[in-house]
Amino acid sequence: MSIEDPILDDVDRRILNILQVDASQTNAELAELVHVSPPTCLRRVKQLRENGVIERQVAIVAPDKVGSRLSAIVEITLDVQAADRMEEFERVVADEAAVLQCYRVSPGPDFVLVVQVADMPAYHALAHRLFTTHSNVRNVKAYFSTFRSKFETRIAV
Repeated sequence: MSIEDPILDDVDRRILNILQVDASQTNAELAELVHVSPPTCLRRVKQLRENGVIERQVAIVAPDKVGSRLSAIVEITLDVQAADRMEEFERVVADEAAVLQCYRVSPGPDFVLVVQVADMPAYHALAHRLFTTHSNVRNVKAYFSTFRSKFETRIAV
């Protein structure tokens, strides 16, 4: 497997599919589910991590259970799209915990953000911190989720 273009075999794909559903399994449990020996499984998972195929393992928290009930998809258009100004904006949002995801997009706005906050006053404070006080933000368009019908982190492999 190379770092640039990993070649995944059937065992790698089985490991990835199982870990994406439940990464809390022990190596022995995972090896049994994948039908390989525990040392082979451990070596494969280590290799997948080293090659960046597995970026990290996390717990997915239910937002409403921790007081973060408002989800927003926010489109941002900058006034100046020079590379350094785009990177500057990315650094600003990278430091903001409420911004879960930030994408440069084309065509349309320059960025799309996925934001999770407690409520509308918390969103307003975030918008003031990130958008209205940032001199290069020209336009902000926010969409607020009224119901989440699907949320998936699993990538088909």
